Amino acid sequence: MAEERSLGLRVPVLARVEGEGALDLAIEDGRLTELRLRIFEPPRLFEKFLEGREAAEIPDLVARVCGICPIAYQMSAVQALESVAGVDPGPWVAAMRRLVYCGEWIESHCLHIHLLAAPDCLGYPDAIALARDHPDEVRRGLRLQALGNRIIRLFGGRSVHPVGVRLGGFHRAPDPADMARLADDLDTALADGAALVAWAAALPRPAASQEFVSVALRHPQEYPLYSGRIVSSSGLDMEAAAWGNRIEERQVPHSTALHATLDGRPYLVGPLARINLNVDRLPDEVTAGLATAGIAFPSSNPFDALAARAAEVHFALREARRLAAAYWTPERPWADVPVTVGTGYGVTEAPRGILWHRYATDGDGLVRAVRLVPPTSQNQARIEEDLRLSLEAFGLDRGDDELRRLGERVIRNYDPCISCATHFLRLKVARR
Repeated sequence: MAEERSLGLRVPVLARVEGEGALDLAIEDGRLTELRLRIFEPPRLFEKFLEGREAAEIPDLVARVCGICPIAYQMSAVQALESVAGVDPGPWVAAMRRLVYCGEWIESHCLHIHLLAAPDCLGYPDAIALARDHPDEVRRGLRLQALGNRIIRLFGGRSVHPVGVRLGGFHRAPDPADMARLADDLDTALADGAALVAWAAALPRPAASQEFVSVALRHPQEYPLYSGRIVSSSGLDMEAAAWGNRIEERQVPHSTALHATLDGRPYLVGPLARINLNVDRLPDEVTAGLATAGIAFPSSNPFDALAARAAEVHFALREARRLAAAYWTPERPWADVPVTVGTGYGVTEAPRGILWHRYATDGDGLVRAVRLVPPTSQNQARIEEDLRLSLEAFGLDRGDDELRRLGERVIRNYDPCISCATHFLRLKVARR
């Protein structure tokens, strides 16, 4: 029989995640009585910053929300604001938005896989120690990440907080020669993509099985990045406009990020949820690597998210190569978006999951109300649920260091972007 004990375990700073957070655990008589993923990064109030600004300013402003996934914020924003005016920018803009989004998936996923998550799988304290024994794998990750950043820079002028996106399209079209070189380099990188899937799928992972609801976009023909309907493994199927009324966001005392629930339950967004709901949209060349490693989707093991990210990198490389190879120069790289009164909705697939935007505009072209729902705040309740299930399955009688390492690994497995999530804080003032 396991020894019963009382334990207070505090992880004051979570390493290898974007942003600042902590984990608090309390175990009393063999039971987990307290579990809090504390996100204490100051709220950034981006929604209020955007109110009163011209709609045309929004793409540049929201690119500052996150240094890792600025394209996601720009794509959800332009989609929402163009829907107010009823503007479809046309096939060239749609294709190039998909291409630049591929770049963001590549750079973000490769950063997470090689520098943040792989040390957990192989028992290293950090990526520097991992690189000493696995230099080729880390170099591959850095090569692919640089290629993703290059795609963003080609359209955005720079890879961090890019400025090339505008309502209706892009400020400039890339030079055909640059696109031809990019297509060649993407073709060369496909071998790295296939090797990454094989390596990531073979990494040691806990044998977990949990029940959870997957939520992602679903497109009639394509693997979803920029467009689609919101669907779930529980049978949900809706347009972006309905999503804000379907989920419930609430403030919890220990977090500056909101907790989101669907029908009163936590839910999962991100790579694992996307593949669970869209594995039939992936090319055979991508799924073959997963099958060889014995990983089947849909999966109920949260730790299969790492292999899902690797598969999405391979997919994004193939998709970016296809789009770059078919590149043509348009007469003008944007469509006019007139000033219109109304409310628009946008939802796209950020690397970490669906990113939902709502904007209300007035007749002067000013934004009057904003709501942003980022992936990490949607995943936070699911992370806490996963922590509880994983720690209890692991055994609460384990040593403090073992519990701490597993807790950190569970959190990092979701690749939380904490800065993105801390965008709002309710303020209650009691005056006497």
